[in-house]
Parts: sequence; C-alpha cells; structure tokens
Amino acid sequence: MLIVLICAIVLVVVSFVAWVCSRYKKCPSDKIMVVYGSIGKNKDGTNRSAKCIHGGAEFVVPVFQSYSYLDLTPISISVDLKNALSRQNIRIDVPSRFTVGISTEPGVMQNAAERLLGLQLSEIQELSKDIIFGQLRLIIATMDIEEINTDRDKFLAAVSSNVETELKKIGLRLINVNVTDISDESGYIAALGKEAAAKAINDAKKSVAEQDREGSIGEANARMEQRIKVSEAESIAIQGENEAKMKIAMSEAALKEKEAEALKIATTAEKIQAAKALEESYAAEKAAELARRSKEQATLEADVIVRAEAKKRELELAAEAEAEQMRRRAQGEADAIYAKMEAQARGVEEILKKQATGFAEIVKSAGGDADAALKLLIADKLEDLMKVQVDAIKNIKIDKVTVWDGGNAADGKTSTANFISGMMKSVPPLDEVFAMAGMQLPSLLGKKVETEDAAPAAEGAEE
Repeated sequence: MLIVLICAIVLVVVSFVAWVCSRYKKCPSDKIMVVYGSIGKNKDGTNRSAKCIHGGAEFVVPVFQSYSYLDLTPISISVDLKNALSRQNIRIDVPSRFTVGISTEPGVMQNAAERLLGLQLSEIQELSKDIIFGQLRLIIATMDIEEINTDRDKFLAAVSSNVETELKKIGLRLINVNVTDISDESGYIAALGKEAAAKAINDAKKSVAEQDREGSIGEANARMEQRIKVSEAESIAIQGENEAKMKIAMSEAALKEKEAEALKIATTAEKIQAAKALEESYAAEKAAELARRSKEQATLEADVIVRAEAKKRELELAAEAEAEQMRRRAQGEADAIYAKMEAQARGVEEILKKQATGFAEIVKSAGGDADAALKLLIADKLEDLMKVQVDAIKNIKIDKVTVWDGGNAADGKTSTANFISGMMKSVPPLDEVFAMAGMQLPSLLGKKVETEDAAPAAEGAEE
C-alpha cells in the first residue's frame, strides 16, 4: 500500500509538472504571440488589453489567460488607382503594388493585437487597400505630373511616409512600394515623352553637325600646312639651284615663272577648299537652328494644347455647378410661389366660410326665410347704395349754369325745371342698379310707376 501511495503521488507530481510545462508557450519567428486575459495594468492604472511576444516564450496562466497568434507573412496588394486628380486638375492612372505586413515594433505591435487579432489575411488585405487608396489620392492631389513622372524618388518617399503613418494605426508596416506605370487620359505625359525624345534627337543632330564641321576644318588646315611646308621646301631647293645656276638666267626665269604659276594654282585650290569648309559649317549651323526652332514650336504647341484642355474642363465644371444652382434656385422659387398661393387659397376659403356662417345666422334670425334675410342685408346696405347714386354726379364740375327761360312749356313746366329734372334723372335708379346686378328690388322699397305713355303700349302688347 505504501508503494502504491508513493507511485500515485509521483504520478500526480509528474502530471502536474507536465501540465505546467505545457502552458509555457514558445513563439515562432514568423508569428506574434498575443496573450490576453488578466494581464495587469498600464502605468496610468488602466487594464492592459493584451501582451505581445515576438521571438521568445511566455507562461500562460491557466483559466486567467489565453493566447493566439498573428501571422507575419507579407501581404501583396494590387492598387489599380484610376482617374486620380493631380494638382494641375489632370486625371491620371497610377497602377502600383504595395507589400505590407504586421509590424514588430512594440507600440505598433500592440495596435495590431487590438485591431487585427482574429482577422484573416484577406480581410487585412482589404482593410489595408482602403487606407492605401485614400492616401495615394491625397498625395497625387498635392503634386504636379512632372514631379510624379520624373522624380519617382520624391513620389515614393511621400507615398511611403503617408501610407505607413496610417498603416501603423492598425498595426501594419509598409515593406515595399512598386509603381508600374503612370498614364493620363489627356495625353499630357505622352506629350512630355515626345518632347524629351525630340530634344534628345535634336541634340544628337547638333553634335553630329558640330563634329562634321570640326573635322572639315581640321582636314582643310592639315592640307594647308602640308602645302605650305612643301612650298617652303621647294622654294629653298629652288633658291639653292638658282644660286648654283647663276649662268643659266633664262632657264631660271622660265623655271621661276613655272613655279609662280604652280604656286598660284596651289593657293587658289587652298582658298577653294577653305570656302567649301566654311560653306559646310554654315549649312550645319543652319540645320541646327532649324532643329531648335522646330523643338521650341513643338514645346509651345504642347503647352497651348494642355492649357486649352485644362481651361475647357474648368469651364465645363463651372457650367455644371451654375446649372445645379439655377435648378435649385428655380425649385425654391416654385416652392415659395406654391406656398403663397396655397396660403391665399386657404384665406379665401376661410373668408367664404365665415360669410356663409354669417349669412346662415342672418337667415336663422329671420326665422328661416331667405327672402327676409336678403331684405335685411339690403336694408343694411341701402344707405351705401344711396351714397353711390349721389356720388355719381357729385364730382361734376360746373362753374356756371345760364338758363334762358321763355316761360311755361307745353306740359306746364319751365325750362329750368326740366333742366334740373333731367340732371337728377341721370342718376341710375335703384331698380336699374338691382336689375344690372341680376336681382329684383324688394317690394318694401316700392314699385316702379309706369308712365301714361307706357301703359297703353303695354295694353296693346298684351292684346
């Protein structure tokens, strides 16, 4: 029993030691081990979210702690950026490839543990791609096309600085940037390339012309020196021969004459060669000047075309903005007019409703008799109607009226009476006013008196 007990104790101890050793985790070189759980506190007293270990080992406390790995495998991201707007308002295409990976710097590694733990490589790749797209557009907007195309080191340095700053916020680092090619939709970069090629060709042609000119001049100078030396040697020889042959004067004179002719021919030939050399030199210079003129003209045309395209795009954008403003302004004015007319309609509707309510009250006061209610309304407005009749002749300006009255007329009335009566009859009678309004004068105001002449006519019409 004692032996069994000792064996059991030994087995338990060994098992416990093996279990404790199994909780001592070693981190591979291509991974970051993130221990999370009860880690401890930061310097400011807050709880630590995780503990990152790279290239070492850590004891993971059972129950209270757990662990996971972050893969350090580099991630290649293809960024096919199109229609990015440069500082010159010219849209360019910048296809490139970025290589990123999880950083092993202490602070950045902590960011990776907090933001990337548990994500697949494809998810990390998409997240990085979004950040790179935004920063790449921002950098292109601050640079000219010439800087991006010619000074690649400056462009790549700006891309690396801005992109890596943003990637560090999520725990990544930029490993490599490779811009494959840069193009634009307006052909500006192609025009720059043609300009550089034309410049190189013109410089080469100019160099060839200058070398041909130097060669021709050198060859002519060599021939001139050769002829001078030969002539000098011949002249010394002839001089010695002449001194030795003093007795043969005529022969020497003839010989000297021949030598003079030969010298003349040689001098003429020399001058002809020098003139030809100068002519070739002038022709080479003329060709160089024509090439320079063609280059300057091509440069000027390229600048004018690019500026015209930029100006055209600017005018198109301004026209679109102005059209949008006019549409919004017209929409606002239409809404205001509709609101105004709707308010006026509601006001008219309220007035009519109030008038209808008032008229209903008047009819109710008249015992439900609409005719009696109408009479009440007319009686209320009778004073105003009479005032209108009187005002019809109120403003007639008559400074003086002279009446020649010869006595009584046939009907027993004087001319003065007939004049005053006719003036008063010019005022519209009440029954005519009501008739023009489509109404009949109430009986309480009296009836129209028919004249003696009208009565027989009416009786005849009835018969």
